[in-house]
Amino acid sequence: MVIFTARIIQAPLLAVLLVASACAPSASQQPDLPTGDGYDFFVLSLSWSPSYCAAEGSDANRQQCGTGRDHAFVVHGLWPQFESGWPEFCDSAEPERVPDATVRQMLDVMPSAGLVGHQWRKHGSCAGMSQQDYFSVVRAARERINIPTRFARSAKRVEIEPDDVETDFIAANPTMPEDGIAVTCDGRFVREVRICMTKELEFRSCAEVNARACRMPRALMPAPGG
Repeated sequence: MVIFTARIIQAPLLAVLLVASACAPSASQQPDLPTGDGYDFFVLSLSWSPSYCAAEGSDANRQQCGTGRDHAFVVHGLWPQFESGWPEFCDSAEPERVPDATVRQMLDVMPSAGLVGHQWRKHGSCAGMSQQDYFSVVRAARERINIPTRFARSAKRVEIEPDDVETDFIAANPTMPEDGIAVTCDGRFVREVRICMTKELEFRSCAEVNARACRMPRALMPAPGG
């Protein structure tokens, strides 16, 4: 009888422990991201690095475009926006200089120290959050995006309709609205894909950004490392 009673007590205790374990956040779950203040939404700008390198030529950043660099789409920046217009170079209690350790942590998605620093000063300073929080949101925004497979590092040089680039991104990210993305051109090159996101990094519409999309019938996308 004593043994039977003990088993009756242990069963509900085990159930409680199992429920508590199931409800506990796992190590892989991402904590809530900071949202800051002083803006309405974000634009994540993804730059086709080969276009930047080709367009800028000898003026291109060598850390990004030097020999052996084969970057494809990289993060140009995460830009706080108003529904109309945007803030830039805002006053901030944070230092203007980004610490070397933070720069190194970002180089896999923003492949030059100059780019990291400039984006903080011009855009991150307007997000109403610390440098550390801002760059954590930059990384989270990039991880939110599925890059179409045709635009991998192994991509070939192509002449393409900018609308097709947009279509491929929407297909790879099914909840992205058609008026929440803009492909931009620079001269004869496809230069950037700009994606509108809420403060919580959900896709959203943005008529003003969408209106600035490239209207060229075709544009060039050089090959990575080419």
